[in-house]
Amino acid sequence: MYLGHWGAQLNRLLLCIGIGLLLSNVSFAFTDINWEREFPIPLEGRWNPYELPKDEFYDAYHLGSIYSSQWPVEITGILLPTRPIYKFMERKDDNAFRKVLREVFSQISDYDSMEDVWDWMGLNPYPKAIGDIDSPYYTPNPPKISRKTRMGFSLIERNNARGFTFSCSACHSSQLFGKTVVGLANRFVRANEIFVKGKKAAQIAPNWLFHVGTDATPEEREMFREMKENIEAVGVKTPVVLGLDTSLAQVSLSLARRNKDAYATKNKQLEKKPRREALSAFVADSKPMNWWALKYKNRWLSDGSVVSGNPILTNILWNEIGRGTDLHQLEDWIDNNFKAIQALTTKTFASTPPSIQDFFEFSIEDLEAAKRGEVHFENTCAKCHGSYMKLWNAPWANILPLSEQIKTVQVDYPQPTKVKNVGTDPNRWMGMKSLEQLNELSISKRFGIKIEAQEGYVPPPLVGIWARWPYLHNNSIPNLCQLLTPANQRVMGFWMGEAISKTRDFDFDCNGYPLGNKTPQKWKKNSDYYYSTNNDGMRNSGHSKMLMNEDGSEKFSAQDKYELIKFLQSL
Repeated sequence: MYLGHWGAQLNRLLLCIGIGLLLSNVSFAFTDINWEREFPIPLEGRWNPYELPKDEFYDAYHLGSIYSSQWPVEITGILLPTRPIYKFMERKDDNAFRKVLREVFSQISDYDSMEDVWDWMGLNPYPKAIGDIDSPYYTPNPPKISRKTRMGFSLIERNNARGFTFSCSACHSSQLFGKTVVGLANRFVRANEIFVKGKKAAQIAPNWLFHVGTDATPEEREMFREMKENIEAVGVKTPVVLGLDTSLAQVSLSLARRNKDAYATKNKQLEKKPRREALSAFVADSKPMNWWALKYKNRWLSDGSVVSGNPILTNILWNEIGRGTDLHQLEDWIDNNFKAIQALTTKTFASTPPSIQDFFEFSIEDLEAAKRGEVHFENTCAKCHGSYMKLWNAPWANILPLSEQIKTVQVDYPQPTKVKNVGTDPNRWMGMKSLEQLNELSISKRFGIKIEAQEGYVPPPLVGIWARWPYLHNNSIPNLCQLLTPANQRVMGFWMGEAISKTRDFDFDCNGYPLGNKTPQKWKKNSDYYYSTNNDGMRNSGHSKMLMNEDGSEKFSAQDKYELIKFLQSL
């Protein structure tokens, strides 16, 4: 129907309104992808969640790789002035500021350099080479960041001063026999502990003492003052065991310090007395999760409690709550930085696991054992953990080299993502009840983030499982031999250590930490590296019913377990 002049004017008006709405609500970009729990995942996984063309995909993946080391949220609440801290570490005098830090940082106050501090924190080195972009070892260093620093150490410019904070790869990168793997959980990071000690130091060190002790500029003093103000909005807690984190507690304890609208960061907007929070005493520690499993799931975290919303955006929100950041500022940052979130999401979802063949030779005997192990797996484990199509089953596989035959070409993971209670330590999923308060935040509602506490854990996709020891969400099982042993027969404690030597630090047949007289003696020099399953929340129970026959006997013989482990090593 022709509307004439007034019809044309109406069309122009509607067009202007549409453009205005588009420009005023940038968050539309976050809703164009379905992050709901029922969204079907293709067999190859959602490795390119934004369905970017090839060139744009690689650009986003590269940028996301940089952001994994360089925290992209410039308005982050906890930022320490870099120059005065570096200068302070190099000084040998015994000034008042050093005395304050010695009282709090007894383990690191006498260190001579930031590199010593990074060692204590467990930050991993950049590899000498950037690596191929299609490999798990691709690690481009961010602009202005030297490869002599460590993964996760992040620099941000603010108001004519340079500050440092820590990024994703502090917790999500690990050393694997001389290679740094981004996306693999850091087994020995002390990120939460540095918050605990940093908060105490900030509370007892006045601004003037920082100035005198470090010779900071006015801009750097202002950065220190802002950090001290923001850290008042941060609740902290030390993990029970090295290698686990208390992120759940830090988020919930931080929210408990803010007034009810949960946006405040200024002291005058904090509660005079923090609200009571169960996670101040209840242990819900867990390890950082590995990235390459994300693409197969449609709900996230080890317990599947994130049932809606981009998990990377969710992680950014949680990080900034735990850093005392003003959430109004964070919402503005999200509106103006969709490309950064898109890039970091692309990086994490497209991550791939390291292959065991990068480190160990898989023999013909290993291959034949793995084929038999595949049968055991399909009969017992596939219902929960998915099926894995192996190239060795192709009709023409025998003409392929061994290194090709063991590759996984498709993952058929159960949909929608399931949660199972198989008797593992319940503290982690029980602790998620404290985080349901996040659903009340307007920023969560705007970006579709929803938390629902579960009863149990997600049986994870097992790609790259060989590199993910120790096992379970709480690191309570040292190797696959123990995982395939009934719970009442598992070891009650074990020593942990870095995976440096392939023969000394790794039990190839059992895939994980060596036990008993095979444990390297150097690991036993520091009690921090001992894991006791007697600690609250650290039990190694569960995941054994499927290993038992109805008469109570073990389903798998020693040979069956060996074959099953060989199959798992090939994934």
